[in-house]
Amino acid sequence: MTLVVDGAIVPSYNRAYLAHGRVMATIDPVLTVVADRIEYVGGTMIVSRGDRFAQIRIFRRPQPSELANLYVAVAPILRDLGEVVSYDPATRVLEVRPHSGALVVLPTPFNPAVHEAPPSVVFTPAPVPTPRPIFTGEPIPRRTPIPIFVPPSLTPAQPAYIRTP
Repeated sequence: MTLVVDGAIVPSYNRAYLAHGRVMATIDPVLTVVADRIEYVGGTMIVSRGDRFAQIRIFRRPQPSELANLYVAVAPILRDLGEVVSYDPATRVLEVRPHSGALVVLPTPFNPAVHEAPPSVVFTPAPVPTPRPIFTGEPIPRRTPIPIFVPPSLTPAQPAYIRTP
């Protein structure tokens, strides 16, 4: 089953199928291409485009990632949104055309008309390694003065310092 919206094939990981005379397709990307907004009120999903809307009864509010696995009968919903829907059983193509003549744009990852910017080189300087000190040979003797207290009879009340070689 192929879905064509305004002359462009809508790619989907989960394929549409025909069940009991209705085309069943996932909400994402089929309805998200056409709809302006999807809202949830109680146990109802409201899909709207401009001043038109369609209501879908659901048991629980799905996560956005689950919309790609949630199948609905798309033709009645698309007609409620003001689209012209036709099915060709010989080629198994569901064609959707906007009634108002407005163009429907596919999402950017799948839109072949959108030019992608070429990847650019981002300048990232290489970190400069910090030189580490290298110690070789015998350790140098301590150069810090060590306080030595001299008996008070030899000097006034201040400590004397002796340097070690």
